[in-house]
Amino acid sequence: MKAYWLNKENNENLIVFFAGWSFDENPFKNIACKNYDVIIIYDYNDLSLPAELNNLFEYKNKILITWSMGVYAAYLHKGLFENFDKKIAINGTIFPVDDKYGISVKIFELTLKHAQTGLKEKFYKNIFHTQEEYEKYLQNPVQRSIENRVSELENLYKDIKNNLVKYEKFYDYAVVSEFDKIIPPKNQTESHKKNNTPCTILPYGHNLFYNFNSWEEITQLCR
Repeated sequence: MKAYWLNKENNENLIVFFAGWSFDENPFKNIACKNYDVIIIYDYNDLSLPAELNNLFEYKNKILITWSMGVYAAYLHKGLFENFDKKIAINGTIFPVDDKYGISVKIFELTLKHAQTGLKEKFYKNIFHTQEEYEKYLQNPVQRSIENRVSELENLYKDIKNNLVKYEKFYDYAVVSEFDKIIPPKNQTESHKKNNTPCTILPYGHNLFYNFNSWEEITQLCR
């Protein structure tokens, strides 16, 4: 994993954000941090935690926000986040490739097979609900190489197949977008129900972040 501080001003409030597959910090730079230090975790070619997460104890208030594949990646290190004040899963599950609780195996393997082409063409269009959101993304797009993003998906799938994740409560809240084209909303809600996680349904696409002006707004999605 890699880490990038979107904001680090010695605030007493911290947000740790695990991004989805194929992302980096760039598309999130326009979301206001306000009185939060915000660190983004991304690039799951290596699922080891970055050194930047070693000293979280110094913060008074800590919130974990995870999105898409980041929901799974953060869950692998759940012990580090157990004492966080709030843990939110957005448009993702701890079973990211699963016919009932995530992306179906067939669809995921097709995505993986054609990942290079998809990343060049329609993948990023599909993750948004509106053309306006997609155009906002194009102002600050991901800067990682195509090859790096494809290998990330390959490595994630290897890990997912080798890990036997248990059904258990970890996240305090979940957010599901009803227009999510990446992970079926029904499968997400079934997964959160299985894990006894309260779930909020919102009228957005897989990437909903351009509908909010600040990270503080995002923390308030679930109460």
